[in-house]
Formats: sequence, C-alpha cells, structure tokens
Amino acid sequence: MPRIENSIDVEADPQDVFAIINDIARWPEIFNEYHKAVVLSQEREGRWTEIVFELSNAEGDSWRSWRLVDHRDLVAIAERRDPLFPFRFMHLRWTCEPRPSGTRMTWIQDFELDEAVPTPLATVLERMQKHTVENQANIKKQIESGAVRAS
Repeated sequence: MPRIENSIDVEADPQDVFAIINDIARWPEIFNEYHKAVVLSQEREGRWTEIVFELSNAEGDSWRSWRLVDHRDLVAIAERRDPLFPFRFMHLRWTCEPRPSGTRMTWIQDFELDEAVPTPLATVLERMQKHTVENQANIKKQIESGAVRAS
C-alpha cells in the first residue's frame, strides 16, 4: 500500500495549529490546491467533531470527504468518499505533537490507486509528496507570520 508521510515543525501552539488545519472552510486560503471547500455537516460532541465536506480544485473536480477530529489528542483521521476515483481508497491521519519550539505537524496518506488510472504510481507518489511538502511549508509560513490564526 503506497504511503506519503511528512512532518514539519511549526513555531506555534499545537492547539492553534490543529484548529487551523482542521478548519475546512478556510482550506482555500491555506492550501494551494483547493479552490472551494464546503462543510456539509459538522457535529461536535465532547472531544470529537465529525465533519463531512466537499472540496473542489481549480480544474473543477469535486469530491466528498469525511473527517473525525480528536480535540484532546490532536489527531484527525479522514477518508475520501465520493467519488473515490482516482483512488480505490484514500485514508489520512494528521497529528500535532507538542515540541519545545511549538508543534510537530505530521500528515500520513495511505491509499491505493484505481486500476484505471493511466499515470504510473511512481509519478503519482512524486506529485503527492511534492504537494504535501509545499502545503506544509506554506501553512507553517502563514501561521508563523501571523497571516492565519486560530478562530
């Protein structure tokens, strides 16, 4: 099973970093690849928030995803739901761990490509790796500069 895993240290409070990266409605402002983000449902009960949302990219592709946010342990798990293509499945796990200088933000993506995808797996892995590193660096820069703050 292919996996992309990247971490970056952010000089900010872990709770704030976690709140920012799980504020789905703000994703078009903090991620380069999302043109639109719509929260379809959001239910919070105690330490947990369940979110169903739809994302769109600049090319006009849209998909629905599900996310479970653990506000106590600062862990979010998610999966792409509909449509799955170009994946057979896509599961994500994001964590924010306290560090002396702030937060270690780690993103893990486990997935399997649909057999109908014409792009070789190595190319897909390279693109996903590049996008993850770029997005993490961009979010770090925005948080540390004060351009984005936790709501």
